Amino acid sequence: MAVAEQVVGQVPWAIRGELILNCNCTVFCPCVVSLGKHPPTEGYCQAWAGVRVDDGHYGDSDLSGLNVGLLLEIPGLMARGNWKAAAFIDERADDAAHDALVNIFSGRARGTTGLFGMLVSEFLGAERAPVSFTTDGAARRLTVGRKIDGEVIPVPGADPDRPLVVTNTQYWMGPDITVATATKGRVRAFGRVWDFDGRSAEICAIDWKGPGR
Repeated sequence: MAVAEQVVGQVPWAIRGELILNCNCTVFCPCVVSLGKHPPTEGYCQAWAGVRVDDGHYGDSDLSGLNVGLLLEIPGLMARGNWKAAAFIDERADDAAHDALVNIFSGRARGTTGLFGMLVSEFLGAERAPVSFTTDGAARRLTVGRKIDGEVIPVPGADPDRPLVVTNTQYWMGPDITVATATKGRVRAFGRVWDFDGRSAEICAIDWKGPGR
């Protein structure tokens, strides 16, 4: 049965790669260690994120090598929901891969990202865009056309050659979160005008999956 004919939420999927995120918190995001029970440092959260899919599939659709940009807006405690979200899908994705990524990042595909379906009250939309996720040394850079221009770098630990990592967490993105900061965090999309240079950022290896896998 083709993916288009399968019931969304029952299609097996998996993506492995890396996620970066920059938000308006002045120090490292409290949501990681409190699991959303502590409010963001500013009382609300505005964030952009990028996902690099190194290896992935949704049913028979190959997602490997594609990138996704995200915009997130949370009015208070993460766990209380009422989020707004938008996705920017790599313009290189064919129609099947595009629809698959929309299903995954809207939460409709269930599995790891299924929480979006529960917490996002307004999905602002999904747009095709040139999404670039690149690495230069320790720095990670995301560009989404003229809408997101961001770069994050790890915060050094006591050993300056090793980043500061929060390990063994129960955070939904992954257990090990590299503490980072944004050298650039510019968003001009969906009526939002944000500049989060110098604010909190995260880097996380992801291994997400959906029903049946």
